[in-house]
Amino acid sequence: MSIPQTPEYPEVIADDTVVLRPWREDDVDAQLAAWSDPTFRRFSDWAPGNTLEAIERIQEQHSMRAEGHGVAFAVCDSSPSEIVLGEVSINDIDPTNRSASIGYWLAPEARGRGVVTRAVRLATRFAFDRLELNRIELTCGPDNAASAAVATRAGFTFEGKLRSNLLFKGAFRDSLVFSLLKDDDSHLALQEARHYTDHRFPKLQ
Repeated sequence: MSIPQTPEYPEVIADDTVVLRPWREDDVDAQLAAWSDPTFRRFSDWAPGNTLEAIERIQEQHSMRAEGHGVAFAVCDSSPSEIVLGEVSINDIDPTNRSASIGYWLAPEARGRGVVTRAVRLATRFAFDRLELNRIELTCGPDNAASAAVATRAGFTFEGKLRSNLLFKGAFRDSLVFSLLKDDDSHLALQEARHYTDHRFPKLQ
C-alpha cells in the first residue's frame, strides 16, 4: 500500500469552510509567522527558523508523500485567496498494520473557530477511504487541553496516558493517547466528512 501518485492523488480536499492542499513555497512567510507564536512554541519542540529551512521542510513533505510515508496539507480558508490557517498531516504510515498518526497546528488568528476539527475530520476520512488505513493515533501533552479537545470533537477515543515516553525540550514528558478506527465510522463527524470528500472527489479505482 502506498499513497496514490499525481494526477490520481487528489490535490485538494475541502468542505464549505476549509481547504486542504499541498504546501507551496509561497506559503513560507505564513508558516514562519505562525511558528513564531508563543503558544506554538510552548507545545512544539521543532520549527524551521528561516526561509531556507522552511522550503527544505516543504520539499521533504513532498518526498514523504511520493514515497508513501505520509502526507501533509496546508489548511486554508475557502475564500479565493486561500489564506493559510495551519497544517494537518498523516504521518508514520505503517502499511503492514494499516496505521498512522495525525498531527496539526494552527496560526493564532485561526484558533477557536473549529478550523482544526474540520481539518482533522477531512484528513481522517481521507486516510480511511483513500489510504485504506484502519487506525489513526493522536497524541498530545497532558497540559495541551486544546489539542485534547480537538481529538474528542473529531471522534477520537481516549486510550490512556503514556508515562515519560517522549524526550521533550530536554526532559521526559507524558503523552495522552487517542485513537480513531475505521470501524468507528458511525460517528457523526466522520459521516459529515465522508459527505464532503465523496461529494468533491470520486473514490479512486
